[in-house]
Amino acid sequence: MSKLTIVADIVANEDSAEFVKQELLKLIEITRGEEGCLQYDLHQDNDNPAHFLFFENWVSRELWQDHMGGQHLADYLEATEGKVASFVVSEMSVIG
Repeated sequence: MSKLTIVADIVANEDSAEFVKQELLKLIEITRGEEGCLQYDLHQDNDNPAHFLFFENWVSRELWQDHMGGQHLADYLEATEGKVASFVVSEMSVIG
């Protein structure tokens, strides 16, 4: 199986953008150290500071699922409850 690419599209409530950003930044170092993580980059929209995107590459879906079950993500979800307007995760594979 080829590596798994994840695109996580997060839009914070406008009044919570900076708080959500700080919580997202906390995830980077921990996640980059996880088994199977090849790339974990956070982006912020130049025109909309409440819009964030994680671009991730993982060795396998199983190792990404281990990441998704981690305590650091549970802590993020708890801290940002009610502060995020949308959170869409897309699992993608290289096709060319």
